[in-house]
Amino acid sequence: MSGQTTLEVTEVSRPRSAFTEKGMLQVIDELKAEIRKLYVEDSSPIVIGWSGGKDSTACLQLVWTAIAELPEEDRKTPIHVITTDTMVENPVVSAYVSGQLDKMNEAAREQGMPIEAHKLVPPVKDRFWTCLIGRGYAAPRPMFRWCTDRLKIKPSNRFIRDVISKAGEAILVLGTRKAESAARARTMEKHEAGRARDRLSPNGSLPGSLVYSPIESWSNDDVWVYLMQVPSPFGGRNHDLLTLYSGATEDGECPLVVDESTPSCGDSRFGCWTCTMVDQDKSMKAMVHNDDAKEWLAPLIELRDALDVRNEDGDRDDYALRDFRRMDGRIQLFHSEEPAPGQSQRETLVPGPYLQHVREDWLRRVLEAQIQVRKLGPPEVANIELISLEELDFIRKIWVEDKHEFEDRLPVIYEEVTGETYPGNTVDDDMALNSECVEILRDICGEDEEHFRMVREMLSIERQERSKLRRNGILDRLERSLVTGGFENQDDALEWALNRRKTLSTDRPAEGEQQVLDPTLA
Repeated sequence: MSGQTTLEVTEVSRPRSAFTEKGMLQVIDELKAEIRKLYVEDSSPIVIGWSGGKDSTACLQLVWTAIAELPEEDRKTPIHVITTDTMVENPVVSAYVSGQLDKMNEAAREQGMPIEAHKLVPPVKDRFWTCLIGRGYAAPRPMFRWCTDRLKIKPSNRFIRDVISKAGEAILVLGTRKAESAARARTMEKHEAGRARDRLSPNGSLPGSLVYSPIESWSNDDVWVYLMQVPSPFGGRNHDLLTLYSGATEDGECPLVVDESTPSCGDSRFGCWTCTMVDQDKSMKAMVHNDDAKEWLAPLIELRDALDVRNEDGDRDDYALRDFRRMDGRIQLFHSEEPAPGQSQRETLVPGPYLQHVREDWLRRVLEAQIQVRKLGPPEVANIELISLEELDFIRKIWVEDKHEFEDRLPVIYEEVTGETYPGNTVDDDMALNSECVEILRDICGEDEEHFRMVREMLSIERQERSKLRRNGILDRLERSLVTGGFENQDDALEWALNRRKTLSTDRPAEGEQQVLDPTLA
């Protein structure tokens, strides 16, 4: 009919509830019976991956309440609750998780439960700031996701392997759900095909472990309905968890990560505040926006955004902050069909680690952010450590011994920013050089920064070898330093790489491919 507007109504599909047919209570009773049967009939210890989020909390509650209904004499097999603290967790969530772990261990003792909660942390050599500020790793990105393995996978897998080595096998309880995403559903269905026992899937990355996902068929709403209607058996407050979620616009959590197929969780409140795997940390920004009391998080957001260096087009662009050599001194060519922004040719060098002055600047910014958070935040974060003294000591050792930056700048930066004397360990006097000697060397080298760096490294190598009875290999080390440090600048290194490729008679790499060339083999 003319003059009338037809409205087309589209029904919004929602994930099917696992409670539709039987109701929540019956589904829960059946799951608890399944868990008890699994626990009694299989003597393998249970490891529950708990992140502090809703899915892993639902799994933990199910297991806890199921085992609590067994006679105490049947509760013999140990149950481990593990969570991985990357040391750069969102401070709000980190405080919540720590408090919950304490409640778990206390409640387990009081109730006679065979449950023990563990907070796992990466060794200092693998921590975020050790790698970024110390070694100079560029901030993580999809093609260079160095953080996940070091901060999450290794600590959790190390613990699980230790359990397996003692017991022969372990059951890994995870809060993964098919409704999380289509990719997650496909992965879970693939694992289901290899099930040797009912509801237990093999774990390819951890031989000797079987994965049990009790809430795999639950929807997001199912999880919240369960948590809001069933109280925590260890004294936690699920309404506090709901409040934590409602403080941010994005929904989700970081599960226990045991392999690299797990996606980044940088845009959720259960991720690292330093995460640059996503365009922006929407959840932390939402926390500040939704709650004036959390404005003390603003310095962390500012620092995270500074790590994510981008050009005017929004593309990541930190080339100017990084050395033109790789970490080991090699030169890596990259070929593209179109010249990169600001480049006149299609061949470019793949950048290496952050330059010294850039790493020093990141250290300064982290210390400044730490001071701001302590000043602006509530009493419970008055002594927060964004970077620990243990990490500072390790970074200092890397700078002086591995990178040959014998001017030993870390204590100086610490004292300039904090106004306090550096409280960490000292370095070997043979490794560091006093400021007067450094200035003499700079005067000799003038404005030639590459010359200064090369001579400094060679002097450092000689000082490191000075006290050794046998100095085997020192000539090789000096020669490598001389060759890899002998370029005048990036353009000189690129010209050398192109000529070297001609000498080797190798073809130009295909679009998007890289070619590594070692100056020491020329």
